[in-house]
Amino acid sequence: MNLARVEEIATAVLYEGYMLYPYRPSAVKNQQRWNFGVLCPPAYCALQPGSEASWMQTQCLLRTTPASRVTVKLRFLQIIDRRVGEAPGRFTGGKMDSQFEGVDCLEIQGRVFRRWQEASERTAICEDLEAASLRNHAIDFTFPAGCLREDLRDSNGALAGMFLREWQNLEGSLNVAVEPCRNNVVKLSVRVENRTAFTRLDTNQAIAREAAMPYSLISAHMVLGVENGEFLSSLDPPADFKDAAARCENIGVWPVLASDDAATVLASPIILYDYPQIAPESAGNLFDGTEIDEILSLRILTLTDQEKAEIRQSDDRAREILERTENIPEEQFLKLHGALRGLTPFQEGSR
Repeated sequence: MNLARVEEIATAVLYEGYMLYPYRPSAVKNQQRWNFGVLCPPAYCALQPGSEASWMQTQCLLRTTPASRVTVKLRFLQIIDRRVGEAPGRFTGGKMDSQFEGVDCLEIQGRVFRRWQEASERTAICEDLEAASLRNHAIDFTFPAGCLREDLRDSNGALAGMFLREWQNLEGSLNVAVEPCRNNVVKLSVRVENRTAFTRLDTNQAIAREAAMPYSLISAHMVLGVENGEFLSSLDPPADFKDAAARCENIGVWPVLASDDAATVLASPIILYDYPQIAPESAGNLFDGTEIDEILSLRILTLTDQEKAEIRQSDDRAREILERTENIPEEQFLKLHGALRGLTPFQEGSR
């Protein structure tokens, strides 16, 4: 199977809502992020009945042969807390470590360095499973906590500050199960759980969610692939399997066919149709699938120099959007204006 063929659309899902126009940390809409496919720690969810989840599940139908083999790939983002430190003598504040003082932002010769939440891509895979004999297969995964320091220097090479990137320990499980249906069709079930310990609770719910995000699986989704078999559409199943498809329970994600040969399914936390794809006219990810590329690109170009400076100094992915948009050639902008697809010749007398 070739899971790479859905990589482009899966990556768009992974970063949907990562940062929204106007792509500035100070914008209100970017003050509370991480709204799609979030699996929080169980201890936090227990205090938020019905509003947050620690697990998700997808179920879909799969037509098998004796040689069918299944692979399931979980993808999600892990939050990286990027803090800023200033060299001693420049600021008096809370200690960051033995050498630096923690600050919200730091200006070094006209460039501003800000505290921010970045994200790193994580994956967990169950691969090459024999569908004919598979009943239940589970793996546990762990991504250990860590810390990385990046020194910030002025034009003379003098040490002026630092970035301190920290991430928390994440633990979870991925469970794949197969249940016979009929006529060589089985129901494939995949369940993902966040099992991370979490004790940093707060009576203020807004603050509590912010505190829980570094211990959460963000934008979690699954890519399911099969060799020597094919998935049945959950949106438009064959007539004789509509009842079986209706009994599939999908919680937090929805499975759609993602390849023309029906060998790949994307279980997405946002609404998609079968065979989703990125428009060929799109110059790159804008993190906002609810907007039109042309409108977003034009809006970005109208930002002030001060707003653009904040984007460049806040997030590498947002800076890439800004620089790409500023350098879009005129012929590419014309393509963003629209395209006609799927036209068929008109036949006299047809209605």
